[in-house]
Amino acid sequence: MRQFVFFLFLFLACFLVLMPATLKIGPKTLYRPQIKYRDLEFHLGLDLRGGTHLAYQADTSQIKPEDRVDAVKATRDNIERRINLLGVSESLVQTSQVGSNYRLLIELPGISDVTQAVNTIGATAQLEFRESAIATPSAQSDFKSTGLTGADLKIAQVQFGGSSDQISGTPSVGIEFSPDGGKKFAEITKRNINKPLAIFLDDQLVSAPNVQQEITGGQAVISGNFTVDDAKRLVVQLNAGALPVPIKIVEQKNIGATLGSESIAKSLVAGLIGLALIWLFMLANYGLKGLLADFALIIYILISLSLFKLVPVTLTLSGIAGFILSIGMAVDANILIFERMKEEISWGRPVGAAMELGFHRAWNSIRDSNVSSLITAGILFWFGSGPVRGFALTLILGILVSLFTSITVTRSLLRLIYSKK
Repeated sequence: MRQFVFFLFLFLACFLVLMPATLKIGPKTLYRPQIKYRDLEFHLGLDLRGGTHLAYQADTSQIKPEDRVDAVKATRDNIERRINLLGVSESLVQTSQVGSNYRLLIELPGISDVTQAVNTIGATAQLEFRESAIATPSAQSDFKSTGLTGADLKIAQVQFGGSSDQISGTPSVGIEFSPDGGKKFAEITKRNINKPLAIFLDDQLVSAPNVQQEITGGQAVISGNFTVDDAKRLVVQLNAGALPVPIKIVEQKNIGATLGSESIAKSLVAGLIGLALIWLFMLANYGLKGLLADFALIIYILISLSLFKLVPVTLTLSGIAGFILSIGMAVDANILIFERMKEEISWGRPVGAAMELGFHRAWNSIRDSNVSSLITAGILFWFGSGPVRGFALTLILGILVSLFTSITVTRSLLRLIYSKK
């Protein structure tokens, strides 16, 4: 009895997770419960939701071979910060290595301004302050490094600072240095009064204003005929930091949301057809036992979909394929058990005893087959990327859930019917 109370509780929990945010039943409206840090929505991948796929080649030629992996990982982390500052949710940034070549694979679902994203992600954003290398106030073409770089920044923000910018309406980028950076900036401005102090971004001169006095407040303004979008992009790059490794875009693919919705519809039809065929097969071959297995399969689907929301799993076409495949694999254990039961009954065992022996003697085969599948899926998940990992993850979850439903749920239902026979 306790087992069935547990199954009822499990069914209700799955229903609450899978129900829409609001469910109207007659005059009443039910609201789905909220779980902290979980929005309980299905997370769709790029191929289903639509968006942009970018591939960048990392130039590691100037980095020592033993430091390249760490440098590429640091570049990935920096790009993730830039994407987060752009406000793109559920993005994916992965690294890929083939021989000595390193790539960064980026997925930006639902993004509207692709050009801005490409420019923001790909720019190295090496900010540097340089002073005149020649001791004449008019020398602006020959500058040397001051040692003050973007690494000394605390924060950058778009502003319309400075009287000229306020009058013209031209945006500028206000920067605030860290305590150490502020000290450096004060020393640099002190020794360069009435001289130009050049601001370079990725070795390109942005501006070279003359220093009027020592600046001790630890703040400065970068102005250079920016548009609002240019200023915003520069702020994102400066706040995220410079890329440790230069990167170059080598591939860009845009996927429309319409294509994604069509893929979901086709996958849903394929899944329903496969599910119906499995139900009919089990019912035709095993009768009442097959009907119980079909019911356990429904429980399996509900638990799996609930886990996809709770983990959460980002669903891609390959992930849905893995889930559909796991539905077929979910009945394998039941087939092994039912065939073993047939053998026990043919040897003269009572139905109840045959059921228990069927589960007991089929367990080794069920365990070994599922463990081998888990090992294969684990290897795919560990060494794969993108779609392969999505396929492997849904398959792993499906195998684990199917072990529970095939052994626990089906066994409890069979005991209810055959225990006294």
